[in-house]
Amino acid sequence: MPASRILDELLPRRSAPLPRVAVIGAGMSGLTLARVLTGAGFGVRMLDKGRGPGGRLSTRRSADGGTFDHGAQYFTARDALFRELVDAWSAEGVVAEWRGRIGTLTRGVVTPAKESVRYVGVPGMSAVAKALADGLDVRMGVRVERVAREGRAWRLTSEAGEDLGLAEVVVAAVPAPQAVPLLAAAPALAAQAGAARMSPCWAVMARFDAPVAVALDGAFVEDSPLSWVARDTSKPGRTSGERWVLHGSPEYSAAHLEETAETMAPRLVEAFGQALGRDVRAVEAVAHRWRFAMPSPPLDASALYDPALGLGACGDWCAGPRVEGAFLSGAALARRISGAY
Repeated sequence: MPASRILDELLPRRSAPLPRVAVIGAGMSGLTLARVLTGAGFGVRMLDKGRGPGGRLSTRRSADGGTFDHGAQYFTARDALFRELVDAWSAEGVVAEWRGRIGTLTRGVVTPAKESVRYVGVPGMSAVAKALADGLDVRMGVRVERVAREGRAWRLTSEAGEDLGLAEVVVAAVPAPQAVPLLAAAPALAAQAGAARMSPCWAVMARFDAPVAVALDGAFVEDSPLSWVARDTSKPGRTSGERWVLHGSPEYSAAHLEETAETMAPRLVEAFGQALGRDVRAVEAVAHRWRFAMPSPPLDASALYDPALGLGACGDWCAGPRVEGAFLSGAALARRISGAY
């Protein structure tokens, strides 16, 4: 079955009048929710402040024309529905297995990790988001600031004061701290979202003029300001070159959260050299701050929803700190919304 049909046909298609749905946030969770509800016959609009769909399923271009996956690095598939979707994406060339050498790196000492099947988007992680968004009503570059009751619906207003229209159901598919103000009209949901904690991550995209000599393509880093490093060019479908993504640890990133990107880039390149046990020099290094990168820990809930109000929230901070967790949260909320009408 084509990948698009797996979610489009997950729920029975309804012909009766259904409520309008506004989804704030076009990351993995929001896109999954919108895809399933659209397939079931709901009218769904998506609004996102970014330049393109995906959230942390993000790919950025470098000065030499190459790319970096500077957010989510890879994903696994354990749930049966997600495995079916990933298999279909694989057959369509949207994703491929990353057969890179993965292990642990501790000040020059390499320890191989146990075998695991890891997938990446092709030619970048953003390919997954683009596949999910295909055919959906997605508006980028707009930040929703206010959700206010108007009759039996909700009126959405942007940060710039633009009227974004009405919807009977509104979902905050954004990191928990950003969901709290959007759920203000549902204090119980806002309190649940407020209880979720999310750690930041400084990510550095580093390009080298020669291969970095280490018998790993991805590594969990110990005893370091870094938590993860990956040779991005080892992933399938990437252009040639030597490009690495360096992720700061949650603790280090939090301690230096308000530093500038210009300050953090050389610091984390230096930390990479320390982890390798030798000096390395990047010809290009650009830092990006993920203020809300990882739930720590996630809530014990697949998603949040108040059917009486028509307000809800979903994300990896609900169902688990993985790409798969975000997918499952969006799918779970779609079922709950559909079941309420």
